[in-house]
Amino acid sequence: MKKLYSSVTGIDQGSVQLFSDFEDGGEMWSGQGDRERWMPVQFSEPFKTVPAVFISLQLLDLHTGANHRTVTVAENITETGFDAVLRTWGDTRIARASAAWMAIGEVKGDEDWDIDYGS
Repeated sequence: MKKLYSSVTGIDQGSVQLFSDFEDGGEMWSGQGDRERWMPVQFSEPFKTVPAVFISLQLLDLHTGANHRTVTVAENITETGFDAVLRTWGDTRIARASAAWMAIGEVKGDEDWDIDYGS
C-alpha cells in the first residue's frame, strides 16, 4: 500500500495511442513471437513523490483468426511521467491499441515552500 504524507493529493489522467500498425503492415500486425511497444507519457505537472499509476486498455483492434494475448503495464514511473507498454507474443495480430491511465500521488500545495539551506 502506498501511503500519502502530503496534505494535497493530485490525480492526473489521460489516454495514449500505443500504435496503429494495420495500414503499414507494422510488426504488431504482421509479426510473430515476442513483440512490444513503448510510449512515453508525461504528467500535466510533476508529482512531489512517485505516484501510483493505473493503466488499462482503451482500444484493442485484433485479428479474429489468431489467439488474443496482451499485457499492458506502466513502467519506469517517475514524478514526471512513465512508459506505457503493450506486450504480445505468439501469433497474435494487433492492428492498433490505445490505453487509458490514471496517476494518484502527492503534489506540492500552494503553501509549500522550497528552502535552500546552501552547501
